[in-house]
Amino acid sequence: MSIAALVAWLVTAVGGFYMLGTWMARGGASREGSSRLPVPVIFGHFLLAATGLVVWVVYLFADTGALAWTAFAILLPVALLGFVMFARWLAVTRTPAVRTTQGAPGAATPDTPAEHAFPVPVVLGHGLFAVVTLILVLLAALQA
Repeated sequence: MSIAALVAWLVTAVGGFYMLGTWMARGGASREGSSRLPVPVIFGHFLLAATGLVVWVVYLFADTGALAWTAFAILLPVALLGFVMFARWLAVTRTPAVRTTQGAPGAATPDTPAEHAFPVPVVLGHGLFAVVTLILVLLAALQA
């Protein structure tokens, strides 16, 4: 169970890194960039998730139940921040793309939020694996 949680966490992290890189490359973290995702929420989600992953790896080596529960406790605000970002992302994806002066539908403009470029399968996969990770960590903590 513990190793399955680690694998699910790593798969989740890969999707998260992809979205973070896309968001930053499109100017999400810059003042000039357009984003509906607050920078503190994005980086808080990332830093808490990374911290929880480190705690989980330490738990795998130390086999201390308190570390498993600590990792689970860290995952709770990570999930909350993730739900906040998902809700804000949904609002962005439901907004029709603005046409450029050339008339190409769906083309990015300076007003297009950076998170509009997130591929739907990556967002859904990240969320699905995050839920699986949370459940596996809880089950492993209960057994610890």
